[in-house]
Amino acid sequence: MHNGTTSSLPPEQNSTLHHEDAAGGESIHLLPSDYVGDEEKVTGIEIEAVDSTGQVPPPFSWRKLLEFAGPGLLMSVAFLDPGNLEGDLQAGAIAGYSLLWLLMWSTIMGLVIQLLSLRLGVATGRHLAELSREEYPYWASILLWFMAEVALIGADIQEVIGSAIAINILSNGFVPIWGGVLITAFDCFIFLFLENYGVRKLEAFFAVLMTTMALSFAWMFIDTRPSGEELMLGLFLPRLSANTIQKAVGVVGCVITPHNVFLYSALVQSRKIDPTKKGKVQEALNYYTIESSTAILVSFTLNLAVTTIFAKGFYGTSRAENIGLVNAGQYLQERYGSGSFPILYIWGVGLLAAGQSSTMTGTYAGQFIMEGFLNLRMKKWVRSVITRSCAIIPTIVVAVVFNRSQDSLDSLNEWLNVVQGMQIPFAIIPLLTLVSNERIMGVFKIGTTIERIVWSIAAMVIMINGYVMLSFFLSQVHGFVFGIVVFMVASGYVGFIAYLISCHGGGQSKLSASGFSRLEG
Repeated sequence: MHNGTTSSLPPEQNSTLHHEDAAGGESIHLLPSDYVGDEEKVTGIEIEAVDSTGQVPPPFSWRKLLEFAGPGLLMSVAFLDPGNLEGDLQAGAIAGYSLLWLLMWSTIMGLVIQLLSLRLGVATGRHLAELSREEYPYWASILLWFMAEVALIGADIQEVIGSAIAINILSNGFVPIWGGVLITAFDCFIFLFLENYGVRKLEAFFAVLMTTMALSFAWMFIDTRPSGEELMLGLFLPRLSANTIQKAVGVVGCVITPHNVFLYSALVQSRKIDPTKKGKVQEALNYYTIESSTAILVSFTLNLAVTTIFAKGFYGTSRAENIGLVNAGQYLQERYGSGSFPILYIWGVGLLAAGQSSTMTGTYAGQFIMEGFLNLRMKKWVRSVITRSCAIIPTIVVAVVFNRSQDSLDSLNEWLNVVQGMQIPFAIIPLLTLVSNERIMGVFKIGTTIERIVWSIAAMVIMINGYVMLSFFLSQVHGFVFGIVVFMVASGYVGFIAYLISCHGGGQSKLSASGFSRLEG
């Protein structure tokens, strides 16, 4: 028994804690979801070890791994949002099995970026939006906030429309897409309800949604029986042809969702780790790495299943070029309708789970982005309504205007992908700048070799998305005046990216040494 256990949090952050006995001399403290001092913190579970020095990580424990499990699950949802699923099904229908190797390596790149995000959050005790606000000048932090909000709204529109399409499928067309959007708008209240009962309840709810997705897509995979030989060749034999380049670029461009980078650096703080104790920080990094890698592996497997299902059914057919989220269920039913259960509804259930989980994590990310960049103090439900309205209002307009027009929705989705791709540098560059800064990260600063690798990955992703944007605008821009406007906006865009890169490795900062760097000196 550990009576009178003292929290490792600073005195000003302590509040009434409930502690339980845990094996191995560990105590778990459940923190109330209240304001702490002047700033609301991520609430969740504090994991405290007996070692008073905290310099050496304790031996591996399965129980401790389960205590850290959860944030990686929520983070991996972004790898399975409706936008990614549409990219999967289109890649499978148009390129067959040939781009599976690229899906695998793109997922690995996305995992590397997320591991850096968790490293930042654990080692400093602050998330990316907070640090960006304090590290960059006011004007730059406001621009970064604006870019993050634009990316979030673009992703949310895709996710809400995906949920609305699923509701339309499951209601057999009775609920129109705009009606599904209205229904989906209320999921933020489910999110708030679950959050009030603790972070574990929220994580359990997302686990149910992920399990639903997994069962749905696994059922479809077994029912359609894609070629195992072609699947293995697609994974380990790189192939790329002229007519699949566009889809290949799309596969790589989907791996990093800007708001998800901000989200994960905040989620990992739901387990209260004292950033001044090296052993505790390293232990958290080890367990989070295992958990997030496992979650990403599951998401990759589900993306792989969706791609191969549509590769088996539609590659080389006349319908391959026309397939999208709106008609995918109907095409599946026509192609595989003789199965043991209507595959249309299995697809609808999986799509609904993907849409609901991603819209709720988007709401969560919106809270951290707004709070971190703007340093706002407001009630959770007010902040949720504000961030949700920013996405729901334009989505309702889009749904009413486009309704079930396949061409219009595909065009909209293309625009949204470009908009999100444009925001990727404004999440990745600040992240890499911060994790490379010894003053901020202390001994947990990434090494020179890792730094070169991750900057190379970032440059590759940014260039690929730049290629997509350039191709898209060249096909869409008509007229001299419009061309001048686009050129001016593009110049400012490139200039801001150049400024952010110039901040790497130096420059004045408003941010004092934080997190583990407090040990130094």
